[in-house]
Amino acid sequence: MNVDAILKVKGDAVVTIRPTATIAEAVRLLCEKRIGALVVSANGTEPLGILSERDIVHGLGKEGASLLERRVEDLMTKTVVTCAPQDRVADLMALMTERRIRHIPVLRNGKLAGLISIGDVVKNRLDEIELETTSLKAYVAGAA
Repeated sequence: MNVDAILKVKGDAVVTIRPTATIAEAVRLLCEKRIGALVVSANGTEPLGILSERDIVHGLGKEGASLLERRVEDLMTKTVVTCAPQDRVADLMALMTERRIRHIPVLRNGKLAGLISIGDVVKNRLDEIELETTSLKAYVAGAA
């Protein structure tokens, strides 16, 4: 199974935020959309960074409430790990585990095509296991 299969089920919507927005604006957007990360982009199509709940919590731990007045570009992770629609989900799962990341933007021809979370990957794997189990049960019942 590949990343594109997840996007076909999940959709390709990506919530972005400008690098010049404040951390307070980012927090409001994360809460409003009920998501765990924002892709930072000046034009909405090319990622410049990623800002996660984890980044914000770590920043608050270091700087306190004054962090909320800072700009997203000051706190975002600038080295963004990305994937392509044709990448295998198993490879993505390994990458997320190895790098300890929870969100990976999907790029098609250098432009945002979606965002995959660890939850999407786990759901996909559980769906695969359920299908395998159902198929095996049907096979065993037919062979009996």
